[in-house]
Amino acid sequence: MFLEKFGPTQIQRLDENLNGNKFYIKRDDLIPVSFGGNKARKAVLFFNDIFSKGADCVVTYGSSSSNHCRIISNIAASKGLPCYIISPLENSSQTFNRKMVQIFGAKVILCPVSEIKDKISEQLEVLKLQGYNPYFIQGGGHGNLGTQAYVDAYNEIKAFENNTGIHFDYIFFASGTGTTQAGLICGQIINGDDKRIVGISIARKNPYGKQVVLDSVNEFLLNKDIEKIKLDDIYFFDDYVLDGYGSYNPSIIKTIKKVLIQNGIPMDSTYTGKAFYGMEEYVKKNEISGKNILFIHTGGVPLFFDNLEALMN
Repeated sequence: MFLEKFGPTQIQRLDENLNGNKFYIKRDDLIPVSFGGNKARKAVLFFNDIFSKGADCVVTYGSSSSNHCRIISNIAASKGLPCYIISPLENSSQTFNRKMVQIFGAKVILCPVSEIKDKISEQLEVLKLQGYNPYFIQGGGHGNLGTQAYVDAYNEIKAFENNTGIHFDYIFFASGTGTTQAGLICGQIINGDDKRIVGISIARKNPYGKQVVLDSVNEFLLNKDIEKIKLDDIYFFDDYVLDGYGSYNPSIIKTIKKVLIQNGIPMDSTYTGKAFYGMEEYVKKNEISGKNILFIHTGGVPLFFDNLEALMN
C-alpha cells in the first residue's frame, strides 16, 4: 500500500505588472490530494515511509490553521489509520482547516504551546502501551523527507526551464517551518544554478528563521559531497510577518482580492496571500525590474474562505 507520486504541477504566467518584471506561478495548490499545496507534496513521501515501516497510526503537530494537519488527517483517514494532532491552545480558532480535520475523524489534543513537546511524547507512549506502532511527523512536515519533496519540485522547475527556454531569476514562496525553502535551495545547489531563492516568512523572525532553514539544508546535504552553506546564503525575510502566524492587514486582503480577480487564483492571509504581498513589497523595495519571477503557490485554499467576508469590503 503506497501513494503514487503525481506529475509536475503547472507553471503559468500571471497577469501582474510590476516594474517590468514577468511573473509566473507554480500551482502546487493543484496537487490532487486534499486541496493540494506543499504539505501534500511532502505527505506523499511521509506516508510511503509510514507504510514501509509498518506503522499503524499517525501523530503530528499543528495549529487550527495548519494545512499540514488537514492533509495528514485526510490521507490517514483514507488509509484507515488513526490520527492524533497535538495542537496549541493559543491558536485554536475554528478555521475551515480545523473543521476538515474533524470531518476526517482525527483526534485533536489541545494543550499550551509550552507543553507541546511533553504532550507529544506522552501521546506516543500511550499509543505504544495500547499496542500501536505510531509514526510521528514533525509539524509542517519538517525533516529530510520534507526537504526532498522540494528538491523534487526544484527539478520540475528546472525541467520547465529547459523545455520552454524561460529561466527564472527569482523564486518566491511562503516560508514557515523551513523545509520547503531548504529543498529549493538544495535543488539549486545540486543543479549548480544561481537564481535567488527568497522565502517570505509567515511567522518566524530572524535569526532563528534563517537558522532553521540553514540547518535543514546542511542536514540534507550531509552525506553528499557538497560544501556546507552559511547563514548569509539564506534569503529569508521577516519584514512581513506582522503580528505573527495568522495575522494580516488590509494590504494583504487587497492583494488576495487582486490576484483572485485578475487570475482566478485563491490565496489565504496566513500563507500564500501574505507571501505574495511580501514578494511585491520586496520587488518594489529592492527596485527589481526586467526579471522572470516565479511564485510557488504552496496551498491553503480552504483558508481562503476564512477571509471571504473581508474580501467583500
